Amino acid sequence: MPGANVYFYELHEGDGDIFADLLLAREEEMEPEEFFETVKNVRERVLDSHEHDTLIEAIADELERDYEFIFISDDRLTAAVNVSRDPDETFLTDLDGDESQGTEGADDELDADYKSILADFRGDASRRPN
Repeated sequence: MPGANVYFYELHEGDGDIFADLLLAREEEMEPEEFFETVKNVRERVLDSHEHDTLIEAIADELERDYEFIFISDDRLTAAVNVSRDPDETFLTDLDGDESQGTEGADDELDADYKSILADFRGDASRRPN
């Protein structure tokens, strides 16, 4: 419907160097305070029982099911384009998980099927050799 409003909301999870976020959309506007209270209530319901990789994904699924939000997940993407200053590295990516449609030598990381975590370990100074 031309001219229809869509309102966007975001959920963040994590602290420090490790975090995740996701977007939600909704045709009816929900005031920020009401959204916050709704998220807190849903969080309590799913906290100890969800089977998702992240808490925010579990909350997003509940918000979609019970509150008319649309969880904007990778599964819903129609198209994705890798953009680079290098024209050879600007290409339409394959959403089906097959090889990217870019040129030879495109980053293998674009096709990676994993999540990464950056960790900074500080050893016990008393155990270091002199």
